[in-house]
Amino acid sequence: MMTSKEDVRAFWDKAACGEKLYLDNLNVEGFRKQATTRYTLEPFIIPFADFKAAQGKRVLEIGVGLGADHQSFAEAGAVLTGVDLTSHAIEMTRRRFMKFGLKSNLNVGDAENLNFPDNSFDIVYSWGVIHHSPDTQKAVNEIFRVLKPGGRAKVMIYHRYSMVGYMLWLRYGLLAGRPFTKLATIYSRYLESPGTKAYSVADARELFRQYKMVLTNIQLGHGDLLTSQAGQRHEGTLLNAARKIWPRWVLKRLCKCYGLFMLIEAKKPPS
Repeated sequence: MMTSKEDVRAFWDKAACGEKLYLDNLNVEGFRKQATTRYTLEPFIIPFADFKAAQGKRVLEIGVGLGADHQSFAEAGAVLTGVDLTSHAIEMTRRRFMKFGLKSNLNVGDAENLNFPDNSFDIVYSWGVIHHSPDTQKAVNEIFRVLKPGGRAKVMIYHRYSMVGYMLWLRYGLLAGRPFTKLATIYSRYLESPGTKAYSVADARELFRQYKMVLTNIQLGHGDLLTSQAGQRHEGTLLNAARKIWPRWVLKRLCKCYGLFMLIEAKKPPS
């Protein structure tokens, strides 16, 4: 059964991603600390987003969250627009931008029904958002629609065959006496908002089939490597023990293709 969009909205309206773990104050120093933590845990965001290359370009970010990436685009000189499904995230990003004296056109918006004309943006960026949308294909189609001919989509979605997925299956499948639970069910029930999805590389290429060029890159993240805090839902003795013995160097060397983060760059064909 498809997850209700209201269920997704309600989950993220309680707190934007990383808010409870990494944002301790709504002042300049607090926002700077959150951004530093974000880019330390996920250093591949910076070369993937390529903020500096957005100078003077019309950029849409879908799912602004706490606004760290949005701030980086603004400071690079992008002509910036941001949407998020939740009013909470929009308010948090507005506060951030007020503190730093930055500008963006920020509004509550639905990735499946973007309120922009065709061919509006040079870049559409979205980090870890559209896999939460009940109809991810529709969101990808909307990104295609609002991109200018020759424009680029830069999107991160979750990769199905990840260490995070296998760990969740071990805990909520095998050790819970349900060894035949599918990974799709595990992600939907136990990773972040209800109905969260994860995709194979082949699935991702199918999602972005309208595009001229689709590049994918799998990255091991802090969740795969157990180098960060976990949400309260998943903390416990088992996870604490796993952190102490987790073979990070082996994973980095031999299991690079089993990361949770799938980075996708796709180009809309020129007209």
